[in-house]
Amino acid sequence: MKEIIHFSHANGFPASVYRTIFAELEDQYEVRAIETIGHDPRFAITRDWPHLVDELLASVDAASRPGETPSPVWLIGHSLGGYLSLLASLRRPHRVRGVIMLDSPIISGWRSNVLRISQWTGFDERLSPAAATKARRTRWASRDEAWRHFHSKPAFALWDERMLADYIDFGTARVDVTGTRELVFDRGTEYRIYRTIPHTIGARVLHGASVPVGFLAGTVSREVRHIGVDATRRLVGDHLEWIEGSHLFPMERPIETARAIQSMLARLGRLDMAA
Repeated sequence: MKEIIHFSHANGFPASVYRTIFAELEDQYEVRAIETIGHDPRFAITRDWPHLVDELLASVDAASRPGETPSPVWLIGHSLGGYLSLLASLRRPHRVRGVIMLDSPIISGWRSNVLRISQWTGFDERLSPAAATKARRTRWASRDEAWRHFHSKPAFALWDERMLADYIDFGTARVDVTGTRELVFDRGTEYRIYRTIPHTIGARVLHGASVPVGFLAGTVSREVRHIGVDATRRLVGDHLEWIEGSHLFPMERPIETARAIQSMLARLGRLDMAA
């Protein structure tokens, strides 16, 4: 029986956008995911994301077969998803074999205090993509128009074309007979997630985690550059690797990302078995 990976996506990017990565992993692992985190009304988006962690853990539990003793799963996540994966492992370590965070650097020390104060004052909106999210375009006349729109943007122009095609096909959806397409990920939901980023994660992992944790970082990630990796290194030790690219390196280099995930899973798996 294959080990299970539960993958959690970045804010604004439905899980199916990562299909190219999943396809590379599925020879060895069973890959599961929530398609759009934060859209289930049972799990409200509040500061520090406790209910989004509930949503992830509920999805992990729902995948268990009735009457069986569930085996621990690997939690892997990109950005938002990496933080949720780590928080879920802190909440329920017995359900988690290990965690891999994709460009989700640990916010700690003075930076966590700055985030806390900026959230209280509302200044955080200027420090994150939240402000841009409020004005984001959500509708296109056709798939071709959506493709041209995103392909012309510098950030999306760096994407692997398979990932961009899946973003058009699964990140937008046809809404009428004319072929009009709209964003699948609700703009307001994305905004609220950005405005409630946890500032307490660094304190929660100050003395480590109960499960092995690995980290993959983009070499030119603005998020990693601004936050730094000191706190992350304290948590993951030697299990930190770099992949060429930005914060969105999984979209830019999906095959390399999948290979790095496979390698990290093998390393963490050996560490887990030796514990």
